[in-house]
Amino acid sequence: MRKIWMLTASCLVAASLFGPAAFAQNPEAEAAAARAAAAAAAARANAQVSPDDPLEKICRIGPRSREVEIQKMEPFKVFDNLYHVGPCYVSSWVLKTPQGDILFDTAQEPFVDMIEANIKKIGVDPHDIKYIIIDHGHVDHFGGAKRLQEFTGARVMATPEDWKMIEAFAGKPNNRDGNKPTEVPMRDMDVREGDHLDLGDQHLIFHTAPGHTPGNLFVEGLALHDGAQTYRGIWGGGGLGAPGLVGAEQGVKNAEKLNAVKGVQVYIMTHAWQDPNGYPGGGIHERAKKLAGRKPGDPHPFVDPATWDARAKRQLETARKVLVEEQAKAGATKAN
Repeated sequence: MRKIWMLTASCLVAASLFGPAAFAQNPEAEAAAARAAAAAAAARANAQVSPDDPLEKICRIGPRSREVEIQKMEPFKVFDNLYHVGPCYVSSWVLKTPQGDILFDTAQEPFVDMIEANIKKIGVDPHDIKYIIIDHGHVDHFGGAKRLQEFTGARVMATPEDWKMIEAFAGKPNNRDGNKPTEVPMRDMDVREGDHLDLGDQHLIFHTAPGHTPGNLFVEGLALHDGAQTYRGIWGGGGLGAPGLVGAEQGVKNAEKLNAVKGVQVYIMTHAWQDPNGYPGGGIHERAKKLAGRKPGDPHPFVDPATWDARAKRQLETARKVLVEEQAKAGATKAN
């Protein structure tokens, strides 16, 4: 175990018990994951939606999801120490602590001005943000990191595998900003499986879940305050593996890792709409409406452990099913 002291009363401790190295070094698996991500993005852009669908669906999939104006959102408080400050389709969150704040994901241009304005609107001094955590190396998650690092002076954290993705994107067209060249942050802090970040009253534990990208991650341990009550949150949520046998094997490992995290009460989503049919009970903005109308004594609409547990269980069941299918395909190929 190694310990790195970064800022006053904050540290990053690396356990690195196991990680995505074997998966990330498989070019075929990485290429398959990239193709799958591109296909999923195309399917979302061409999806059919109804005007009666919830906002998070319309701004995430279908033709209107490409409109800039529909993405503009006012910030809102979800817990006493957690604020949503990002655009509609991809989330950016500020977690406040007594010793500095953490920004989760940065969206992309042309929404960075909005995020900067929203950070100020919630009363946060940008320089109080000490860390920026990038969920994975797709431009909708890291595209604002360079500007937001300059805006805040924060350290930027991502997995080594996805830092490579981020660096490789430098200068490539931004798919939402008139194809302007994408600016990427300089490589800063690496995070690996089992690392933890201690800041103020937060003890965050990082987990890698390769598949969507080689270094996709999720973070457990968020302490979310609602008056005298504190709830346990998770951000990111893992994911299935890439296509093919190697990806399916990794997908089972990812799902087992996700199910090993116990006591999750709040799911902090990276996207407002969860494919394929939305998150049961409502996505970010549906739950935000319920929160705005919450009366004293009403349950908090973002606190939903039963739905999270069902999601995690379903992911493991799906991953095991996919693995059996891929094993059968591999056996048939060998027989031929």
